[in-house]
Amino acid sequence: MKRVLVACERFGVVRDAFIAAGFDAWSCDLHPDDRGSVYHVQQDVKRFIETKFYGQEDWDLIIMHPPCTALAVSGNAHYSYGKPKWNERLEAVEWTKKLWEAACEASDKVCMENPVGILPRMAGIKCTQYIQPWEFGHPDSKKTGLWLHGLPKLKPTNVLDLPECGYWENQTPSGQNKLGPSDDRAMKRARTYKGVADAMVKQWGAIL
Repeated sequence: MKRVLVACERFGVVRDAFIAAGFDAWSCDLHPDDRGSVYHVQQDVKRFIETKFYGQEDWDLIIMHPPCTALAVSGNAHYSYGKPKWNERLEAVEWTKKLWEAACEASDKVCMENPVGILPRMAGIKCTQYIQPWEFGHPDSKKTGLWLHGLPKLKPTNVLDLPECGYWENQTPSGQNKLGPSDDRAMKRARTYKGVADAMVKQWGAIL
């Protein structure tokens, strides 16, 4: 049975999509699993990858969703050079780069997901493609980058037309996201869309 690791995932959307398709899929995150799944390990994911899960061999596929708050361009007002959280951005870049390198060493098929941000410039890791949820059947807008190692680009599965009002369901008329500042805003926006997860299973699972 092919083994899949979904790193930095606490919602189980991608993990459970692979499990439903017959894969030995696990998630790993510092937070507990929201669904209480036994296929979740609460641990630092970089250490988890490097120490080999229960002594087993490398993973057939690793999909990662590293924290993006300090990496996204939307946070430049607080995290760019000269701003109060600049050091946090530097630490996030270094940690994410090392995670990417560890994952690529542990598997010949890796996907790292992150929004439009500073990784290409500050970490030297070029994004392979950008996707939108409306390309996978969800009437929302959220431009997301995929860094791919040994994987083909993810192909759209259900492209929706922009509503007549001119903006998507998760946007205001100005095009901005409807979610205002809150303690759980980042978590709400971090959840992977089911249509994207299903596309990963169908397209990448088929080549394992």
